[in-house]
Amino acid sequence: MSLLVSIHDVTPALADDVVRLWELCAARQVRPALLVVPDWHGGWPLEAHPAFVDWLRARAAGGAEIVLHGERHDELGLARTPGGTLRAWGRTAREGEFLTLDGPAARGRIVRGCARLQALGLDPIGFVPPAWLAREAGHRAAGGAGLAFSEDDGAIHLYPSGRRLPSPVVRWSARTRIRAWGSIAVARARWALQGRAPLPRIALHPQDLGRSVTAAALGPTLDRWLAHHRPTSYAALQG
Repeated sequence: MSLLVSIHDVTPALADDVVRLWELCAARQVRPALLVVPDWHGGWPLEAHPAFVDWLRARAAGGAEIVLHGERHDELGLARTPGGTLRAWGRTAREGEFLTLDGPAARGRIVRGCARLQALGLDPIGFVPPAWLAREAGHRAAGGAGLAFSEDDGAIHLYPSGRRLPSPVVRWSARTRIRAWGSIAVARARWALQGRAPLPRIALHPQDLGRSVTAAALGPTLDRWLAHHRPTSYAALQG
């Protein structure tokens, strides 16, 4: 059984906690994928933060996979449809950048985001929409842009084959105290119900460290899953 570990929301805006999560994984001999946002909320362009880019390049040189995680992550300037609002309910506070985008709009952001990363010496291999929210056309746009995979919250989509690999995801939410405790309960339930799943994912967010209850849960949860699953990479799924 295999385990995918990733750090989401990789941006200089959250650099200190990104590094803390990396060190949490490294202490367990896990090399997480890094889900990078080229311009977090339109105010944190990677190009303006060379020290953070150098850190990312060093991690990539050591084998960490770089994954595009939207162009800016938030929904500024995008109107939600009623259906989009329903899909996003309880899952994100206006951070579903690809939630309502059609294929051409999604492809445009993916292509621009990849180009920005590549110009900095970072080669993204896949795409994960913020909050895992995208239309099917958005996922196909990732494959059309030459990326090897995209994700939703239930599966990994491989390209160009179109294969869909079921993959439960363990994550937390520290936005409020109630959400923090609720996400801990859900993470525990994932282990009870899906602890023998062949390809689970653990998704770490810098914001998880913002509350002591979620921060304290991360290491023990990793340990529990690693006792039964071998860390793997996205590249290995293509075999």
